[in-house]
Amino acid sequence: MPLSEYEQRVLDQMERQLTSDDPELVTSLSSGQRGSSVRYLLAAIGIIAGIGLLILGVAQSEPIVGVVGFAIMFLAVAYAVTKPAAAKATAGPIGSIGPDGRLKPAPRKKKNSGAKPFMTKLEERWDRRRNEGL
Repeated sequence: MPLSEYEQRVLDQMERQLTSDDPELVTSLSSGQRGSSVRYLLAAIGIIAGIGLLILGVAQSEPIVGVVGFAIMFLAVAYAVTKPAAAKATAGPIGSIGPDGRLKPAPRKKKNSGAKPFMTKLEERWDRRRNEGL
């Protein structure tokens, strides 16, 4: 049963709100396919080549060949398991949804140039505690 026009508008508005609130979540959820078949094929070829080199290294009593084979297998599995690098999403909300359904840009935040670095704050707190104890 298809959605009514109102339900479709509400769903679109919710999607825009989610996109503006947490773009990283949307990016991670929208990529339904984990990797391409070419990626898995290349990884399978690497695993098979690595196993072949590992067996050859053991059969020939050449440990370096076995280590290279194991490294190739490891890298092939890592290549298959990791996701391809995607375009980095902008951090933070990009705006808010107004009553008319349009996206309003988020106000720019000013960086606090007078803030002390984290380690400086810790050192000052440590010094205060030491001085109070004496």
